[in-house]
Amino acid sequence: MSQEQQTLLQQKITFHGAGAMAEAIVRGLISRLVVRPQDITMLNRSNLKRQEELSTRYAVHTGTASQSLDLLASSPVIVLCMKPKDAAAALRELGPLLSPNQLIVSVIAGLSIRTMQTLLGLKQPIARTMPNTSSTIGLGATGLAFSAEITDEQRSTVMTLFEAVGIVTIVPEDKLEVLTGISGSGPAYVYYLMEAMIAAGIRGGLSSQQSRDLTVQTVLGAARMVQQTGLEPMKLRSDVTSPGGATQAALKTLDEGDFFENVIAAVGRCAERSREMGAALEGDLNHE
Repeated sequence: MSQEQQTLLQQKITFHGAGAMAEAIVRGLISRLVVRPQDITMLNRSNLKRQEELSTRYAVHTGTASQSLDLLASSPVIVLCMKPKDAAAALRELGPLLSPNQLIVSVIAGLSIRTMQTLLGLKQPIARTMPNTSSTIGLGATGLAFSAEITDEQRSTVMTLFEAVGIVTIVPEDKLEVLTGISGSGPAYVYYLMEAMIAAGIRGGLSSQQSRDLTVQTVLGAARMVQQTGLEPMKLRSDVTSPGGATQAALKTLDEGDFFENVIAAVGRCAERSREMGAALEGDLNHE
């Protein structure tokens, strides 16, 4: 990473909520020298022990409940990482504290920019994000959507935040649910495939550890082949599929179960359910 990238985010960032995703982002920022630990504050009012653990682990600042409002009011960047059920109260409390140039970065699933601005009572600059759990190891895929109030500098800040834990893709806000169906929930589909491959190896007489090791390496290698060769998955699949061979027989079995269309349907249903949950959440918040 260049010196320019290392110093790009030498500004204070406050994480409002300190769960697994907040920790994943902080770990990425610190390990990639994007933000200094002393410039990060993590707030988690409901679990002071958690704050102590994070402070010890990453040398970041934490704050007590009595300090949190002052810390939020003075932070140029606030990352919202609380649970959806806690979002309404947090946003209503936050609104009166904010100045016009403070950037809000939301990692709250299902909560639209419009609803967040309504709860804040302000047309605040907001970036809505959809990371995935692979951010924990720096291999995340994050979707980003921005409010109209975002400046170029703030947009760059958000990009750098999430590039520290993987790749980023900017989409219109109404496409975030489709992105959720592919990358947000996508790791679960891959894990499910891996479960089945491991089970097949065990049923075939391999040890549990052998089946696990072979499956993990196979999935890792296949992903790296797509990434490093630049070839399409269809081409790589064709290259290992001999006519009349064992791989073709396996793929034929998958096709008999409509594997390809079932995956597409699963992604579609995930996106649909994400929309349903978002609508329900916003309905509940708007009626509070």
